[in-house]
Amino acid sequence: MKITLLTVGKLGRMVEAQLAVDYASRATASGRALAVGPVEIVEVEARKPGKAAEAEVLRPHLEGAYVIACDEHGKVRPSRAFAEHVGRLRDDGHRRLVFLIGGADGLDPSILSTANETLAFGPQTWPHALARAMLAEQVYRAVTILAGSPYHRD
Repeated sequence: MKITLLTVGKLGRMVEAQLAVDYASRATASGRALAVGPVEIVEVEARKPGKAAEAEVLRPHLEGAYVIACDEHGKVRPSRAFAEHVGRLRDDGHRRLVFLIGGADGLDPSILSTANETLAFGPQTWPHALARAMLAEQVYRAVTILAGSPYHRD
């Protein structure tokens, strides 16, 4: 199952961007034997400001995918439950899993309503650059949990 972290905005050479890429690479390498991956990070930018314009550039990347939108009002999952959910999606035959991280103002309601589900990183608000790194790390952690690796400790 291919996993895409689809994000609004480009981070360039920020340390958080490199951290996210590192975790995505680790998840890709560790997930091969589990039919999880590759894990990629796709950054998009809208030509106009606003959530509606961002929705237009996100929408083409969602077709045929199981979509989980990161949103402050989404479901909070502990790491092990998150891993089990990713494994269940794979086992149910989903070929593509897309996680969405919106721009500074979040995701457009039209995108949120088409997502299969929403995910929150807790009640706090996180900078988008850090949210990307955190999501990439959780995907890597999920892969290691599914593989039975000692990376995750309960």
